Amino acid sequence: MEYETILFDLSGGIARLTLNRPDRLNSFTGHMHAEVRDALTRTASEGARTLILTGAGRGFCAGQDLSDSAVSPGGGDIDLGHAVETHYNPLIRQITGLNMPVICAVNGVAAGAGANIAFACDIVIAARGAKFIQSFAAIGLLPDSGGTWVLPRLAGQARALGLALTGEPLSAEQAESWGLIWKCVDDDALASTVDALAQRFAMGATLGYAATKHGIRGSMARTLDQELDHERDEMRRLGKTNDYSEGVQAFLEKRKPRFTGS
Repeated sequence: MEYETILFDLSGGIARLTLNRPDRLNSFTGHMHAEVRDALTRTASEGARTLILTGAGRGFCAGQDLSDSAVSPGGGDIDLGHAVETHYNPLIRQITGLNMPVICAVNGVAAGAGANIAFACDIVIAARGAKFIQSFAAIGLLPDSGGTWVLPRLAGQARALGLALTGEPLSAEQAESWGLIWKCVDDDALASTVDALAQRFAMGATLGYAATKHGIRGSMARTLDQELDHERDEMRRLGKTNDYSEGVQAFLEKRKPRFTGS
């Protein structure tokens, strides 16, 4: 697929997906969804071991492009549920389902669905000048893209309701303090910080990363007894991998491991 609204590169085990509609703060259209979906499919199937998701220009993502005829009230009978089911729900499922760490580099404003897409990623690193905005209430909607699920789990019910009902911008520093993101860094340090982490993941034990990611995400739906059984089963599986053998051997030989992701 020839991309018009995103940039995509995959090399050295690192996939980089950049939302590229800077004149519209990288807001989504149906066409952009199709391109992102294609890039994520390639990420899963073409040997990537980690993914960086970011935005071009001064913002990360302003959510839905409200001028898109598919969601415009002036365009006749609209079904926002269809738009969510067709585009945003599959996007969140693709991001969370990837068998690798997904790093979101939030370079500027992340609003509406854009904020919740960022929160769906495994590690969020934001520039100090970035802001997160739950802008749904201003147009009579509720948070989508997993917002009503992830916000209370990350920030607690009181803060989730405050963010969702008021739509007040949340600074990157406050988001870090509240546990909504992993790290806030100076604007000029964002790229180097994210690149260093991506390099670390690309050289790491990919199967272990995937098991950790899915284990932590899935634990919210399991009891402690169920989670203990899950950990047992995953340890049994991972103990038979090449990466485990290499990790132990490297530890005993006091050298850096050479993981292959297998």
